[in-house]
Amino acid sequence: MVGDRAVVLGGSVTGMFAVSALAEGYREVIVVDRDELIGVREARRGSPQARHINGLLARGARALEDLFPEITAEMVAAGCPLTDLAGTVRWYFNGKPLKQTRAGLTNVAARRPVMEAHCRDRVQAMPNVRFMERYDITGLVHTPDGSRVTGVRVQPHGDGGAEEVLEADLVVDTTGRGSRTPVWLEAMGYPRVEEEGTKMGLGYATRHYKLRYDPFGTDHSIVCVASPASPRGAICTKTDSNTVELTTYGILGDHPPTDPDGFNAFVKTLAAPEIYEAIIDAEPLDDPVLFRFPTTLRRRYERMGRFPEGLVVMGDAVCTPNPVFAQAQTLSALQALALRDELRRGIVPNSTEFMATVGRIVDPAWDMTEGINLSYPGVEGKRTRKVLLLHAYMRRLHDVASRDGSVTEAFMRAASLVDSPAALMRPGLVWRVLRG
Repeated sequence: MVGDRAVVLGGSVTGMFAVSALAEGYREVIVVDRDELIGVREARRGSPQARHINGLLARGARALEDLFPEITAEMVAAGCPLTDLAGTVRWYFNGKPLKQTRAGLTNVAARRPVMEAHCRDRVQAMPNVRFMERYDITGLVHTPDGSRVTGVRVQPHGDGGAEEVLEADLVVDTTGRGSRTPVWLEAMGYPRVEEEGTKMGLGYATRHYKLRYDPFGTDHSIVCVASPASPRGAICTKTDSNTVELTTYGILGDHPPTDPDGFNAFVKTLAAPEIYEAIIDAEPLDDPVLFRFPTTLRRRYERMGRFPEGLVVMGDAVCTPNPVFAQAQTLSALQALALRDELRRGIVPNSTEFMATVGRIVDPAWDMTEGINLSYPGVEGKRTRKVLLLHAYMRRLHDVASRDGSVTEAFMRAASLVDSPAALMRPGLVWRVLRG
């Protein structure tokens, strides 16, 4: 053990990943959240994106299994399909389906509340973990000079209870995009953390169905990726309980309507006609729910000249990439593994160094997808020669992948964060792409 107590702020999937790492190194781990957590199997108020499709990329699925051994088999036994991102997902890019190939890029197609519940069940079984549900997090406790965080102030939510102080050797912020850490650090005398992002004007709506007509065949998912020529997309996937989950999206304010007829009309315009053909005769289980995502966001904690010991920040609280690329949960899982690696070496995490590690984990995924975001003419941002070359190369790569399964596999390995994005520039692959 490296310490007595760690406190995790936020009971989301990222929070559960963090607890899995921390439980090996601290005698007690406390999870604080303003929602009820234990026994909850549906979307929570504090997790609005849980109503929509959330996915682990292949590398994230491997990290999940590392953090919670055998959890994949557990979810499959509970009715969640196992997919291969290159072999059983039907991808449309620029209106063309990619050539499929089995590549071992597996993940489990569980709805976000279901995955969260399975992770939480594992965490609940850990004897040194305690949940504090329905508590507001009111601030950090720190030394007079602000050089170290020593705990957190919490208060029972909604009943006027007295504020409490939880002393901690380490506080881990996994509260998501709405994290208060930037404000708390400023109050402690630190400069405001640098933030960056891209205005996407993204909006997506989700609906669940029982199908009467099966458009999938031997596939598990159909994904129509938005493009500059057609800035509308969708993810339609089989999920637990024999249901189908459909999230459709548009950028720059072109959002799906939430009335059923308008929603159906939006889906009809997609480049994958089989999605509309399947839902038009299906039994809807709920009404469409819209979520607006105006900008991507990255907080550059790794660039701060100084950072308090006893505090680390993880997940969406650091980086909220374009959700269309489904990177967020995978990046959180990789950060949790990095934290666990430190603890297994018997090292008390150095906050400044760990935030630099988080930055390095985020960098490749962020750089790749922020560059792709700029392929839309209406999205503001600087398009360097390098970015323009990337756009041209990716259009060509997707075109060739519609005929060549090996190119599909190479692209999906990079998109799944199994390989570095730099792998897409290997000479052999570049030759196949340019040769066509």
